[in-house]
Amino acid sequence: MHERERHRIILSAVQERAVATVAELVELTDSSEATIRRDIAALHLEKRLRRVRGGAEALSPPQQSALVGRPFSVNRSLNTAAKQAIAREAVALCEDGDDIIVNGGTTTFQMVHGLATRRLQVLTNSLPIAEHLAAHSKVTLMLAGGTLYREQNIVLSPFDDGFTSHFSARRLFMGAHSIGRLGLMESDPLVIQGERRFMGQADELVVLADSSKFASRSSLVFCALGNIDVLITDDGIDDASAAMLEGADVRLVVAERRSGRAAASDA
Repeated sequence: MHERERHRIILSAVQERAVATVAELVELTDSSEATIRRDIAALHLEKRLRRVRGGAEALSPPQQSALVGRPFSVNRSLNTAAKQAIAREAVALCEDGDDIIVNGGTTTFQMVHGLATRRLQVLTNSLPIAEHLAAHSKVTLMLAGGTLYREQNIVLSPFDDGFTSHFSARRLFMGAHSIGRLGLMESDPLVIQGERRFMGQADELVVLADSSKFASRSSLVFCALGNIDVLITDDGIDDASAAMLEGADVRLVVAERRSGRAAASDA
């Protein structure tokens, strides 16, 4: 990652969180600890943040608490080909007239291009998804209520959303921070709360996760593998991860990044 991009991410993180640790910034930028410490020192000298023990803090406090995890703008540029292939397979599951929920995320965002040609009812908590579908499609679009978290570009609320609780969907399309033998993992409790609320409103859970998600970890597990109906990933998935999913009776769809074709196996 270029220095300018790292600096943008670091400044964004400290402004959103007030204080960001070196470890958090290493994860956000996928850089070494030494590189992050040099970046913090440089930005401190430029008086764009304040260097503190173990990290950096904003020069002025943020107006809103932030979610844990990389910003949407950063994640959107990672594993793009895999996400596009996965999204094509997800859209292929939709039929005109379906009611669906599309949870916020950079992989689910790639569905918008295919959804634009369908006649669907779509509920989402993603501002980018909503903006694209509003401008480029004729879907019936519904938005979940709550607070906008700008870094992740999603709307979340700690309270029950009266409208959402009355929406019944055929499928929920959802991403995940990481996947392991215990199930789907996320990095922020508020994100988990919103995802669980959506899960209660859909007949089928479809998870969109590129193969890198099987190598990462988080401490917050919110959904057992057995609760997933379909998981769509790319052809970089390893045999052990595929066997883990099939052993949990998850229907696995593998999207090929080059051709967009897929091989599906039903356990």
